[in-house]
Amino acid sequence: MTRPPQSQQDYFTFAPELPIQRTLTRPQRRSRFQEMDVDGVNSNYETSPSASLHLQNHESRSRSASLQSESDSDSDNASITAALPGFSFHPRLYILTLLLFITVPILYEVPWLVPGVSVIGARAGLIRRSDVVSGDTAGVEMYKRANTDTDVCSRWAAQTALVNGTIYVYGGHATSEQGQKSGTWTNDFFTVDLTKPWNISAPSTTGLPQPSGPPAVANGFLWNSYDSLFLYGGIVSDTPAAEPDPYSLWEYQIKNAKWVEHSNPKTSKGNNSEEGNQPVQQSGEGAGVSIPELGRGYFFAGHLDHFTTPGWSVQTPRLYLKSLLEFTFPGYSNDGVEALAGGKTAGSDGVWRNVTQGGIQDTAKFPSRADGGLVYVPGFGADGLLLSIGGGIADQNNADNSFSQMNVIDVYDIATSTWYKQATTGKYPSLRVNPCVVAASAPDGSSTNIYVYGGQNLIPYGQQIQYDDMWILTVPSFTWIEVNTDGQSVPPARVGASCSIWNGQIVVVGGYTGPDLGCDSGFYIFSATDLRWYNNYTALSGTGSKNIQNQQISQQKDLQGLSGSYGYQVPGAVQSVIGGNGNGGATITAPAQAATAGPLATGKPITYTVTNSNGAVVTQTSSVTAGGSNNGKGGPNIGAIVAGVVAGCFAVLAAYLGFCIWVYRRQLALYKNHVAMSQRAAAGAPNEKSSFLPSSTEGSSQQNGKGSITGTSSGLTASNSYGQDGNAPPLPGGVWPPVGGNSTANSSSEDLMIGQEPSFVGVLLNPRRSLRVINRD
Repeated sequence: MTRPPQSQQDYFTFAPELPIQRTLTRPQRRSRFQEMDVDGVNSNYETSPSASLHLQNHESRSRSASLQSESDSDSDNASITAALPGFSFHPRLYILTLLLFITVPILYEVPWLVPGVSVIGARAGLIRRSDVVSGDTAGVEMYKRANTDTDVCSRWAAQTALVNGTIYVYGGHATSEQGQKSGTWTNDFFTVDLTKPWNISAPSTTGLPQPSGPPAVANGFLWNSYDSLFLYGGIVSDTPAAEPDPYSLWEYQIKNAKWVEHSNPKTSKGNNSEEGNQPVQQSGEGAGVSIPELGRGYFFAGHLDHFTTPGWSVQTPRLYLKSLLEFTFPGYSNDGVEALAGGKTAGSDGVWRNVTQGGIQDTAKFPSRADGGLVYVPGFGADGLLLSIGGGIADQNNADNSFSQMNVIDVYDIATSTWYKQATTGKYPSLRVNPCVVAASAPDGSSTNIYVYGGQNLIPYGQQIQYDDMWILTVPSFTWIEVNTDGQSVPPARVGASCSIWNGQIVVVGGYTGPDLGCDSGFYIFSATDLRWYNNYTALSGTGSKNIQNQQISQQKDLQGLSGSYGYQVPGAVQSVIGGNGNGGATITAPAQAATAGPLATGKPITYTVTNSNGAVVTQTSSVTAGGSNNGKGGPNIGAIVAGVVAGCFAVLAAYLGFCIWVYRRQLALYKNHVAMSQRAAAGAPNEKSSFLPSSTEGSSQQNGKGSITGTSSGLTASNSYGQDGNAPPLPGGVWPPVGGNSTANSSSEDLMIGQEPSFVGVLLNPRRSLRVINRD
């Protein structure tokens, strides 16, 4: 007997109370992607009651035969030894037998062809997984197998990751010929190069060795840091039926090109999570996302059954989930986990947390689901948001079919480990499962645009219809926009495709297209800027070692800048809804339907200044508008404009007053200096000279040519009594005095020496005149 999970709390921690005896045959499981004629389900199957007994009898007979064989071998050896001295019977046969007995053990222990591998086969007994790669001996490289053949008929439901311009593809389904119905589960492993251009008919792929340790699974996820891949979850083959192994996390170290097993992973306690130290179990058909910027991977919802969990009885119903499993990559910190409090970092096995109680997560309005999409949106809250797109539940009898809403999106605040709901506006996509989802950021960060492609419906069961449409959910407006692809070379409708974005281009790999299409090339390119399908992938310059995240140029200094957006421009169809231009500048920077809680209700996106090659500012991002105040239509923010004008006026006034104060102080100091000089001159200092005029004494006058200068006790005054030619004679040293009583310099000098102390009001009203006095001095 097994204990079925009783609640959501059992997610990822369920283990059978008693071991389940495995049978020789198992019921087939219907693939979510395939039709009735591709892989059927025998609903009348019942476990054979004599299967276990038959297996025990078979093993008993095998042991008896083995003992009898050993007894016969001993007798033969004795006969051979006795017959050798006289060569009385078949002497050549006896000699050959003796040579074999001597040489076989030697050959067994000495590898001739491959280091560490016997040339005559494996040792007797079971081959343990720990003999290949052990979690206790991390870093052991597995024996290499044949390279993956990338030339297949079709491929879908694979696990993919994008690291520094290379897409890594692992497992999933693959067919080698049209109409293949079994043996489609693979452990294929290959790459797609996005650093060079290629045509969809000849993609730049490279087959890697098929590993002998990681299981052949589909509908799991491949998390990635900047130097490792982490394989989580998935379902094992149902045709032919396979038994899942106890879960281990498999890490592929990119630099060392080897797989490493991390066995027996367990959870840690943290914010809104279950208790720690619980075994991590393998879920299938959930939604995953990697956030290398934060050093974390997430897997949302999915299900547990006998194709994911060892020992799960075929009589136990499948358990659909609504938990969020979080994995912190080795070497990264996470404040949401108690074991990493105080800035501690995860060890070589990483740290797991199972979030089950985040906000509305444990309520009835937050349903379980599988086959959805999960996408990361930076800029809101301390760590950004996760958005769940699509998904649903279905069974063979149509008794429990349901879809996740597309007009209301479940939003997860990473920093607080809390789920919220956010309503959308605009016409939304039809309900679906298994779409592929990617996100691109505007250059200035004012909007993040989520692209949703393909998928299929769930009902009626066995008659699924695949989709070929493309939709955009623009955030933070949360407005749906249908992409018009009329007249384009649109790929065949598909579900279970893998999508990645790099250089602003969406790269589609694989996808199930239904039973009607024989083989599918499996590689397609969609421009997220032009909103068009193309036959060629274009590699852009400006990436590489200096921009390994492929971020917008304006965002490269910020770890939260969204990866894959280099070269991306906001499409015109999005601009018409949220305002702005290709570089951003959105005028709607809050949800069109007002948010009720969380960062969307109180925050705004992180914005960046976009400049062109000469340093000029290209975009100016508007302030946040009140959610719902404009019913989704853009417009100027009058309050912000008035506040900006008033603040600018005050800034100009403050600068003017500061300048006038400086001029006043300079003029006042100059006035006092001249008064002091005049007083010394009046006291009879013959050598004292004015900085403006020749020296003079009180009550005396000097005649020089036609001009006169008179000194008085109250100061110095100048009068012009020059001749008609208007020219003054030179002063001593050949310096000519100012010409004309109306000249600027003379006017300034007269103002300074009329005997009145300058006032601040005078400077304030005519700063230019005061400034001339200062400059003249």
